[in-house]
Amino acid sequence: MDGIADVIGPGLRVLFCGINPGLMSAETGHHFARPGNRFWPALHQGGFTPRQLRPDEQQELLNYRLGITNVVERPSARADELSRAEFIAGGERLVERVLKYQPEWLAVVGVTAYRDAFGERKARMGRQERMIGSTRVWILPNPSGLNAHYTLPKLAAAFAALQEIS
Repeated sequence: MDGIADVIGPGLRVLFCGINPGLMSAETGHHFARPGNRFWPALHQGGFTPRQLRPDEQQELLNYRLGITNVVERPSARADELSRAEFIAGGERLVERVLKYQPEWLAVVGVTAYRDAFGERKARMGRQERMIGSTRVWILPNPSGLNAHYTLPKLAAAFAALQEIS
């Protein structure tokens, strides 16, 4: 199983970056495809889209100047199956994509993935000091159903905070 294609192009307002494709995403070719994943509801409730998109409608994100990529391309059932080396290599590839497409914001969904990919052990949610070229960086909570600490209303509020300044 290979990774899945990015939803990306020039002129993006926000490029969302998942940790890596889950097995269902790899099978379907759609980002955040598992029914329990709260990315699509949080994206809508956070004000980025006028309605809740389905994973198979991911290309519509480009109409809203939004995109999706992943830190690590290799699919897995859980993010904790990935090695630190995969995160570091994924961070390097992510920087290349960001420099190529120059979105206004890169929003990484998962603080641990961000810390591992960029070696910033003390990074917290929200806006980061780091910039990649002219792209500002923001960390959002992981929308996976495994991240039960963040309820959908909390996730939507975190997405809304980025939406308000992007």
